[in-house]
Amino acid sequence: MACRSCGSGNEAKFVAEMMIHFSFSGLKDLDKPGIPVFPKLAVCLACGFAAFTISEAALRPLTEGTRHSV
Repeated sequence: MACRSCGSGNEAKFVAEMMIHFSFSGLKDLDKPGIPVFPKLAVCLACGFAAFTISEAALRPLTEGTRHSV
């Protein structure tokens, strides 16, 4: 697949570990627990552009958390 940024076909797939926090208004929400996610990353080895997709199971608590915070 071609990179969405530079068009290169030099892309690699990785698994990442990430913690997503609900901090919509500065430091106010930092006491809320984060949601751990393990997305699959597609990284362009030519320009460094990266894109990822979060699983449906990890997306559910993110969706619920944004309903209460926005």
